Amino acid sequence: MADRLARQDQSLFRLIGTPFLATACRPRAAIVNIRKMAWLPFLLVATVPVLAQDDAAIDEIQITATRRPAKTANVSAALTLVPGEKIQNKKLTTDALMMQPGVFLQQTTPGQGAVIIRGLKGSEVLHLVDGFRLNNAIFRNAPTQYLALVAPGTVERIEVVRGAPASLYGSDAVGGVIQILSRMPSFDAPGSRGSAYLAFDTADLGKIVRADYETGNERIAGLVSGEYLDTGNRRIGGGRRIGPSAYESLGARIALAATPNDANSWLFDLQFARQPSTPRVDELVPGFGQTEPSSSEFLFSPNDRLFAHLRHTRESWLWSANWTFDAGWQQIVDDRITRNFGSQVRRHEKNSSDLFGLTASAAKETKHGSWIVGAEFYHDRVASQRVEEDIASGLTQIVQPRFPDGSTVDQAAVYGNLLQRLGNRHTVSGGLRFSAIDTDLVGSSTNQDDVSGDLGWIFDVTKHTQLIANIGFGFRAPNVFDLGSLGERPGNRFNIPNPDLASERITQFDIGVRRRIENWDIEVILFTLHYTDRITSVLTGAVTADGRDIVQSRNVSNADIRGVEGAFRLTLSPLLTADLVVNYLHGEQTESDGSESPADRIPPFNGRLSFHFQANNSLTIEPYVLFAGSQDRLSPRDARDVRINPAGTPGWVTANIAANWQASERWQAMARVENILDKQYRLHGSGIDATGRNLLLSLHYSW
Repeated sequence: MADRLARQDQSLFRLIGTPFLATACRPRAAIVNIRKMAWLPFLLVATVPVLAQDDAAIDEIQITATRRPAKTANVSAALTLVPGEKIQNKKLTTDALMMQPGVFLQQTTPGQGAVIIRGLKGSEVLHLVDGFRLNNAIFRNAPTQYLALVAPGTVERIEVVRGAPASLYGSDAVGGVIQILSRMPSFDAPGSRGSAYLAFDTADLGKIVRADYETGNERIAGLVSGEYLDTGNRRIGGGRRIGPSAYESLGARIALAATPNDANSWLFDLQFARQPSTPRVDELVPGFGQTEPSSSEFLFSPNDRLFAHLRHTRESWLWSANWTFDAGWQQIVDDRITRNFGSQVRRHEKNSSDLFGLTASAAKETKHGSWIVGAEFYHDRVASQRVEEDIASGLTQIVQPRFPDGSTVDQAAVYGNLLQRLGNRHTVSGGLRFSAIDTDLVGSSTNQDDVSGDLGWIFDVTKHTQLIANIGFGFRAPNVFDLGSLGERPGNRFNIPNPDLASERITQFDIGVRRRIENWDIEVILFTLHYTDRITSVLTGAVTADGRDIVQSRNVSNADIRGVEGAFRLTLSPLLTADLVVNYLHGEQTESDGSESPADRIPPFNGRLSFHFQANNSLTIEPYVLFAGSQDRLSPRDARDVRINPAGTPGWVTANIAANWQASERWQAMARVENILDKQYRLHGSGIDATGRNLLLSLHYSW
């Protein structure tokens, strides 16, 4: 058996390693090699039955995106988990999700990042911070910048649920859920600890300073942290710097955790993040098909997030269940300074969302599973003002704002979810949720009452192998942005309101296999989703005086998206591990007139191949390749978008290497060279090319 496994390891090393070496040494051959590698998931799955059967069972990592702590072995949903050490050296929290299983990253401008899950983005994906909604009434159903307002230094880990856990989260959770979990202060005995982090990179001229301090005992603990980031204009592949693209950001946090006794705990958390003035590069630099930029000025100035959170947990209370109560307030400020190209009129916008939330849930472990029931209420109030300034005369006038000032959204919901083991091999889960959503646009109102639900199944083929399947039906209620937005949009468009929109609906199904043994870790998921009444930006045929196409959001499209997500880890030796991630999607969209076209903003085939080498007790080396195929299947909207080449986004490959040196228990240094061959490329749908050759250096000290 050992000889057979050794032969398999050698053959798989040749299969994985050869494309990697060819990519690093001969970039012209990279795309061909990647196409060959597309067969790798199926080859790996085919090898599963012949591997040894006497290793550790499916791992038992605890996750919380299921609204109660659960072992991954008991969760049928497809999961992507990113630990804190993969986040701490990133400029933006979103950067840590780059080329993860089932996830694609889009960047309209430096300082912002948007996550795409199964081809869906923006308000089609629910974003949470410690269980509280980041999505608000002005969240776009397009790439949004708000996840970049969660400071990386506060994050303990990220959990991504790919698919529609509709019974737990309701509206917006149609593509999936991104759960950001903050680091919480905790001590087993009286003490204190802290850390400081410094980093610099050459492509963005980025400089990062972070520090935190914790103190307390087993009953009460506190944490304070702060961070600052400053960047210059981005250097893209080939050496050219694109500007203006420089920005800065800062963040601060105070958290206090108290455990009066073993059954009760309290948490107070206050988080703040700000980007004082971030330029929108795609508006300020001519895009595809343009000889002049769309805007002479376009600044997000400022973008802020303030989050106050109070949590109380009480164990073994009513029904002998564990109860959790949350109260939170989140304010997001999205102020802007804009001026169309060549115009003498500058616009000053003040837009904000104040989101108040109350949630309560009860969860209990049973002899054969667990259950959770809960209720939640959110109230969101939008403030919006816009002033036009004549830059020649200095005269100003108040004009119609981007959103109806004083608009509100009220969401109330009750839900329940049950997980039950049936015999030794089967585990089923399912739940229902009723949601009532009222939107008031100051003069008109809409009511959206809906039911959503999901079912999941796990079949333990062996102690190490599981088959999983999930089906969910959910919805996304139109928010204030969908119903009442007025103003410029990307792609040289101008949006007008439509208060008569209805909810979008989605049905999603996936099936997969995951296998975890001592030397192997494999997960392959196939999924399909059907999206109806999709809210789409439609050309009205009119044009503004400054040449922008006038568009309006309407429920006119249906979409079908299918794909495969694969993640594979192979331990080649005690010192060497190989990881491969591959994602592929195909989408079709049907309009109200029956015409068909590629679905909007579908990522290309993409992934990551990396090797982790433990050189000695203190030094690790990680060479890795990031890759994406070409994407020339463009929706009509994509083809008009000046961020996207109308001939399609070319495929690309980058070779990279990182080294981490643990000098002592307290000191850690990291060096990373990205895009070694200085490839000029663009992530599909982004508004600026990715960084060229980049050297990143960081130093971390803890005590």
